[in-house]
Amino acid sequence: MAKINAFAIPRDDLNDKLGGGFPAGSLVVLEGGSGGGKSTISQRLSFGLNENDVSVTFVSTQMTTKGFINQMYSMDYPIAPFLLNGLLLYIPVIPLVQAAKSRCDFIERLMAAEELFEKDVIIIDTLSSLIKYSANTEKTLDLISFFKKLNGMGKVIILTIEPNQLTEDLASMFRSSCDVYITLKSKPLGSEVKRTIVVNKFTGAKGPVGQMIGFRIEPKVGLVVEIASVS
Repeated sequence: MAKINAFAIPRDDLNDKLGGGFPAGSLVVLEGGSGGGKSTISQRLSFGLNENDVSVTFVSTQMTTKGFINQMYSMDYPIAPFLLNGLLLYIPVIPLVQAAKSRCDFIERLMAAEELFEKDVIIIDTLSSLIKYSANTEKTLDLISFFKKLNGMGKVIILTIEPNQLTEDLASMFRSSCDVYITLKSKPLGSEVKRTIVVNKFTGAKGPVGQMIGFRIEPKVGLVVEIASVS
């Protein structure tokens, strides 16, 4: 039985709704549009994994280190101890993304950065914005087989993807090769936005997996799983 990487925290039941955690060796794809909640879910997963003594590398195209720390604390996810004790390695790649137009070797550089892949779980948020200038079918296959090799060593790789940043062909390569495929939906409902985690595929779950999980994001509280989800 594969080791399960749990991300349970006492104040929400996201871990229970998602089968009790990600089995070791899983490739997880989290897909959603801009502002759909990909970063917040990634941050919640990262904090929960650390709380369960699972080491995490978090590669972000979205925030500086300071911005990330501020964001986590604004949701009451106190991560400073994990950064200090090495359970969490945070790598901001904002300047690289801005320079990425001229860099077509970004995928090769990502695969060569060995220290990124030493932790139990590697989160790349947002992968699509890192590779959109350099990805073609061949390079994407190379990248996926590289991730699969890491999966074979028991690593969990969590990739967030904004589908409009990749061609349909490339996006579907990630969807078909992953073990866990989640899409984030959001639709305006009156003055609020109704957000839903849709689980399209979840291989090797330890427990039952919810198909549709409503959630909201609250300051000082972070991610809140809605009790009853009405579609």
